[in-house]
Amino acid sequence: MYKVFRGGLLSIYALLILIPCMIVITGAFKTDFEIYTKPLSLPAIWSFENFRRLFVESNITVPFVNSVIVSIFSVILTLLFASLAAYSISRLVNVTGRVLFILFSLGLAIPGQVNIIPIFRLFIDLNLNNSLFGLILVNIALTLPISVFILSAFFKDLPKEMFECAGMDGAGQFRIYRSIALPLSKPALGATAIFLFVICWNDLLYPLMLITETSKKTLPLVLIDYKGEYFASYSMQFTAILIASLPMVVMYLFMQRSFQAGLTAGAVKG
Repeated sequence: MYKVFRGGLLSIYALLILIPCMIVITGAFKTDFEIYTKPLSLPAIWSFENFRRLFVESNITVPFVNSVIVSIFSVILTLLFASLAAYSISRLVNVTGRVLFILFSLGLAIPGQVNIIPIFRLFIDLNLNNSLFGLILVNIALTLPISVFILSAFFKDLPKEMFECAGMDGAGQFRIYRSIALPLSKPALGATAIFLFVICWNDLLYPLMLITETSKKTLPLVLIDYKGEYFASYSMQFTAILIASLPMVVMYLFMQRSFQAGLTAGAVKG
């Protein structure tokens, strides 16, 4: 009975996920009229007109490239700073390490919406609005606490004897970090990278607040352009959502081993 009940619940859960995905995928090949009249049916004609309009008429290439630039640089720089901070915290076993860890952890308790007005005023004063570099800085500041929190737990589980042996052989702290800590933390870095990429790629709040120039818009800003006050082009929305989801799917397919290993890291002791 338990297996049947569990299988039934998992099947229902799978349907709740698959049905919206199928509506989006098939809707990208439909017209708005087909979506309104037959939302659950397959397209009468599998047409690529929506994709042509998206890339030719709407010129989604520029926002797509902007999102790629912002997301990739945000993830790389956040991982760099977070790994350095997490390694330092794991090596500082005294009060200093605990205080630093608490300070970074407090950043998780502050909602991003609280900082909207101060960040907006600061970016206006520094002339960082309408700048991809400004979006990268915001992403680093917002995702650094959670990254340090995740990586610190992993670095603390690494055998300290390896660090001590390397120190006895004359290796400095940066050499130990670069040659020992980073290679051993690839699973955690991979899992954190996927987590950060999804956050940065889907971010709408700060691009909406800081970007007004069309040439600097990111992909989430383009998605809301297809929804007006009185009419929404669902066919174009579904097509844009499908295109926007592809980088996250591709990244997970290439890094799923690191992601799964990062999730289970530290689960087994001894």
